[in-house]
Amino acid sequence: MSQETDETLVRVEPDTTPEACVIWLHGLGADGFDFKPITPYLKLPKTSAVRFLFPHAEVMPVTVNGGAPMPAWYDILEMNVGRKVDKPALIASSERIKRLIDEQVAEGIPADKIILAGFSQGGAVAYHTALTYPEPLAGLIALSTYMATADEIKEQRPSAAHALPIWVGHGTKDDVVQLTLGEQAMVALNEMNLSASWTTYPMGHEVIMEEIEALGCWMTQQLAL
Repeated sequence: MSQETDETLVRVEPDTTPEACVIWLHGLGADGFDFKPITPYLKLPKTSAVRFLFPHAEVMPVTVNGGAPMPAWYDILEMNVGRKVDKPALIASSERIKRLIDEQVAEGIPADKIILAGFSQGGAVAYHTALTYPEPLAGLIALSTYMATADEIKEQRPSAAHALPIWVGHGTKDDVVQLTLGEQAMVALNEMNLSASWTTYPMGHEVIMEEIEALGCWMTQQLAL
């Protein structure tokens, strides 16, 4: 595999022409390099031709961090249980990721061979993007995150998302995005008649090897590698 970077993302290419793609969104204050190191630990089949894209969020002031500028997919206005966020900015980030998906499709990777993953703040964007994208995707991975735009998703959700495979993981000791927020997202998915694999781990606001290996097995299945 080879790595390329530019101002917008980190790109990890397979040794052969890519047949599938995983787009992975980082959390608040991180960047596209954050999850790039885990790719070998997913243990995807050696013959698989999967492109990984790790976009960088734009730098913006974040209210709950005293207005300090940092990479963020949207502003977080309050860190209460309701998690008040700048929804227009979140949706704008979602539109950017939809354009990235469109680019992959234009390059020859079918939408149903594209998995969208997101951690924490990136997961909220991933929820909105995957559940409002007009074509069926291979899957959605939501890690230690929450659904900030449930009402908007319910209004905009196309028929293409009705059978979307979804894998959700959360830490029982997460003190940044409380477990309750992850559970609320599961309730919202159920209200949309969507089924999701829900797994908890004895961890904080992070990912652990057990979770990464489980993700790799799920990706292998969804992408038919």
